[in-house]
Amino acid sequence: MIGSLLQRHPRIAQWLYGFKAPERGTVVLNHRRVYIVPTRLGWFFAATLAILLIGSINYALSLGFALTFTLAGMGLVGMVHTTRNLGRMAVSAGRNSPVYAGEAAQFRLYLDGRARYDRPAILARHIASGAQVVLDVPAGSVAEAVLAVPAERRGWLDLGRVMLETRYPLGLFRAWSYVQLEARALVYPRPERAPLPPASGASSAGGQRSPTPGNDDFAGLRTYHRSDSPRHVAWKVFARSDDMLTKQFQGEAAAELWLDWSLLPGHLSLEQRLSRLAGWVLAAERSGARYGLRLPGIEQPPSRGDAHRSACLEALALYKL
Repeated sequence: MIGSLLQRHPRIAQWLYGFKAPERGTVVLNHRRVYIVPTRLGWFFAATLAILLIGSINYALSLGFALTFTLAGMGLVGMVHTTRNLGRMAVSAGRNSPVYAGEAAQFRLYLDGRARYDRPAILARHIASGAQVVLDVPAGSVAEAVLAVPAERRGWLDLGRVMLETRYPLGLFRAWSYVQLEARALVYPRPERAPLPPASGASSAGGQRSPTPGNDDFAGLRTYHRSDSPRHVAWKVFARSDDMLTKQFQGEAAAELWLDWSLLPGHLSLEQRLSRLAGWVLAAERSGARYGLRLPGIEQPPSRGDAHRSACLEALALYKL
């Protein structure tokens, strides 16, 4: 109930948590942002101390008083160390790799202790999904927490709110803090395994040009593309003229394939069409052909390589009718 109330009223959440989401750069957990309450074990410990104190008063037990106040002092020292284990820690977000819908996005958080002492048993938990990891932050070092957040839909996936918690050293108190960093991961459509569209004579309709046989005969030079292999670069020409050119050979895969929105069956929904096109992009990349992508209002010219594949998948992930 409290969580839904805070989601409906973000200003209340900002006042309560002490920050305005999303937060950019490195976030330092000052003491105003660190909350602490007794755990269930802590309440039992407090009840035990109360019983010991009452018994010592009734029976005038000097050793009982000594034991009670010694244990109470240990509890207070444990409370200080629990807060100290989380306070003044610096939290930042790392880069996130794209994933496909249905997989888990690996969000990376970097915890910088900024202290001369270790920070053991730090729990990082993603509030929305429940993904969590426990790690230790060495003295003067940075620890990496990787949260596997399920990616259910294509598009941008925001990290959302993350809770950092510790119960070190005695487990009598629980200290925690919230961060909501400006971090997101790109989610590609779920690829559908489907054969590439049939070749036709016209490349504009999804055609494919067949290569000539053989791969040992030099056929000429062409403009360099970023996806070309360094072995095919004409380095001697580059040394003389500073022009990046690529050597072509007869029989080299010169196929150009258009992955066109209009080639898809009309009964498919938007997400099904994007999934089919994502499967075609991966299949075309594996085949080694030069391929382009056509969407209503968007066109990726034919090319190949990791950069081109990522550009096509990004266009599919962010496409809106």
